[in-house]
Amino acid sequence: MTPLRDSRWQRLQLVALTLLLGACAAANPTPTEQPPPNIVLILADDQGFADVGVYGGALPTPNIDAIAGAGVRFSDGYVSGPACVASRCGLLTGRYQNRFHCKPLQDEPLPPSEPTLAERLQARGYSTALVGKWHLGSTPGLRPLERGFDEFFGFLRGIHLYYPQGQERDAPYYDFTLEHGGELYRGHEPVTETEYLTDAFAREAVDFIERHTDRPFFLYLSFNAVHVPLQAPPEHLEQFRYIEQPARRALAAMNSAMDEAVGQVTQSLRDNGLEENTLLIYLSDNGGSPMSNASLNDPLRGAKSDLYEGGIRIPFLMQWKGVIPAGSVYDEPVISLDIASTVLAASGGYTSLKPRLDGHNLLPYLRGEENGAPHDLLFWDYKGQSALRRGDWKLLLPAADAQPQLYNLRLDIGEASDLSSTHPDLTVEMLQALDDYATDIRGYRRVLQHRQDDN
Repeated sequence: MTPLRDSRWQRLQLVALTLLLGACAAANPTPTEQPPPNIVLILADDQGFADVGVYGGALPTPNIDAIAGAGVRFSDGYVSGPACVASRCGLLTGRYQNRFHCKPLQDEPLPPSEPTLAERLQARGYSTALVGKWHLGSTPGLRPLERGFDEFFGFLRGIHLYYPQGQERDAPYYDFTLEHGGELYRGHEPVTETEYLTDAFAREAVDFIERHTDRPFFLYLSFNAVHVPLQAPPEHLEQFRYIEQPARRALAAMNSAMDEAVGQVTQSLRDNGLEENTLLIYLSDNGGSPMSNASLNDPLRGAKSDLYEGGIRIPFLMQWKGVIPAGSVYDEPVISLDIASTVLAASGGYTSLKPRLDGHNLLPYLRGEENGAPHDLLFWDYKGQSALRRGDWKLLLPAADAQPQLYNLRLDIGEASDLSSTHPDLTVEMLQALDDYATDIRGYRRVLQHRQDDN
């Protein structure tokens, strides 16, 4: 073989070797080329701030607490609304629900013009599933499979029995007059379920994880626990037999059953080798409702449906091993709107998305790459109530025509001392800030005109 032909042959061999190595690298990415994380978003329903162990609660929640142990606990974590629909509209869009007039009392609360987190992740190649409560539209065209979820097992409306219909009066504790709450669905088809509903949701969540170990997935596990009706399995009621009040005993039992369900999900992630590359988030949709489900929000004032801290400050945990420092506590105010921004940043970016998101990517703050607070202001507007948090200070109008109240939450987490009379200048300043923020979000002067709205 001549030197020329020999040189050409060597170059051909080099090209072939390069292509082969490139193919191998694509099939086996280096550790720095980590695939996008799986996303598991677990939402409790009406869980009290004081009913999670890691928040100082008396009820044992070891599996929920373990998320904080492996990640971060937000001490000042909020939802964007103090009740189910408003909160869920904000959670799944990453936008203040007041921007798009989410209507809690209507059957079409989340308009199709607002992209959901599931739709955004689905467009990025994620497999998506909702297991549990939807409550964001039951009419055709607005159901989960039409809002970005590949799979759905659960119910469409806001409330459901935990035992199969017909057995509810035989439940160990039942003290709530309730219609059945509609069908359970798998996809679009009604199904019959024989298990306790919390256990059934855990079963379906684990099954989804086990069927999707080979590509990124988004699992939205939306429990109806611990919302009424108060129905609990006998073995969990026995666990809390020392609690004398029947309603509180049932709440504790339901809380424990949900904690076990969370444990099944996290164990499945470990068993399938997925825990290291899964962003896991846990929170409640709003504060507890002591008058209906015997939950506790101590040391917070207020409850579900109001804008005192007990209605909007919630248990809020986040875990991503190797990314979020384990066992950390984050004390700056954050809000459920941040979840969409954080998830989308982790899965490929979010800053150029339309419409713009109101949340912030929390990962740089949790890793110490960003200093300061993610938010200068947080805003709430619900059924004539308005509130604004800025730093340690919170301004509250508990009704459309009420006098403003001012609290220093760092010194007074229970909102016992209204400081508006001793800090009149700050009160006026924050009233103006609340009005300006409402104008941006709602499009009109919300506070100073005291406009009543059904949202």
